Amino acid sequence: MKFTFKSTVAACALIASSGASWADCGIESGSVRILSNDFEALHAVADAAATCASATVEVTANATEEHKNLQVPALTSNPATYTVAVVASNSILPLLNDDLIRPLDDYVAKWGGQLQENQLIRIDGKIMAIAFMANAQHLFYRKDILEANGIAVPTTYAEMMAAAQKLHDAGVMDTPIASSYMPGWNLAAEFVNSYLSTGNEFFVPGTAELAINNADGLAVLETMKAMTGYMYSDWATYDANSQKPVWEAGEIALAINWGSRAGAFIGDESSAPDIAAQTALAAAPAMSEGGLPSAALWWDGFTIAKNISDEDAEASFRAMMVGVSPEMMAKHADAAVWLIKGYEPTPAAVGVIADVDQGARPYPMVPYMGLLHTALGDNLIEYLQGKESAEQAMADITAAYNAAATEAGYLK
Repeated sequence: MKFTFKSTVAACALIASSGASWADCGIESGSVRILSNDFEALHAVADAAATCASATVEVTANATEEHKNLQVPALTSNPATYTVAVVASNSILPLLNDDLIRPLDDYVAKWGGQLQENQLIRIDGKIMAIAFMANAQHLFYRKDILEANGIAVPTTYAEMMAAAQKLHDAGVMDTPIASSYMPGWNLAAEFVNSYLSTGNEFFVPGTAELAINNADGLAVLETMKAMTGYMYSDWATYDANSQKPVWEAGEIALAINWGSRAGAFIGDESSAPDIAAQTALAAAPAMSEGGLPSAALWWDGFTIAKNISDEDAEASFRAMMVGVSPEMMAKHADAAVWLIKGYEPTPAAVGVIADVDQGARPYPMVPYMGLLHTALGDNLIEYLQGKESAEQAMADITAAYNAAATEAGYLK
């Protein structure tokens, strides 16, 4: 389960625009039911797929931040509630582990002529997903505010907090930083991002034994807690979507957010065009000077449910080929770092490409990583709120992970 981002982004930058017209989807009948996360790029994909709807073809979509919690039970039912699950590097793993998605090799051979090799996610030799965009979290900053206060673009968390302190001391902003510290998946992702920056491994090589209870792991916890001192007092309520209104209100100057959100921050559709014009993007800050960006590199793509009729599976694949077509990408080029034929990086892609160029590491694609992600999301908040020590938080994370990994058969 490997995916190389550096070559992918470089290749996308060099490919000339091309692709067949999708004026006629060619689907005779079937039901297409799409489950996805909720952001601009995925709306564009679903809207394009919806153009295949007809008197005999149903196309519906549910874009929700709860998609990760919904996908396993929804695809376990027979027939599955959804025919298409849009996934990312880690969220495909539960679907694979429970045998809930089907191989796509035959569909690719028949209707996937537009796809590039780096879009084909192979698991044990079979194509199990079609990737259509790269994603990563990175730094968003107000270039006008930093320049007016003589602050260089931060490259480390220490520099980011020093910049925030300077803005606070100057009376520019009381709490200049925002990040996605909502307990659960988002908070865990922040730890994963920063731990990747250390260059250390999450697990003892070749095993499922946890390896984060070390100096690097504790340093990540301490840095995360220090960051909360420069955020709003309700920092635990923030995810990627809730940052945007605060940014457009001019209340923060430094944020860690997803590349997939960048187009909405800097694009013409922003409700605060003056602020959008002063919004710039850079690589995620590193844990230490000269370190790797604190960012996990991801792919986003789609899978087809196993527990559905062949008719619905075929209709779903063909509709999604329209959803991820070069024509869709050309209309929404700023919405993502697309892994679609013809993509040329836009200003909204600067942050993700900077992460790639500075050596950011992929999110670990091992079956037990999801168990660690859950353990992190459930056990970080009390430490960040000052209710326990970093050592106790790490012990709680380790205990929760070990229990889950043992139950799942990864540990004895």
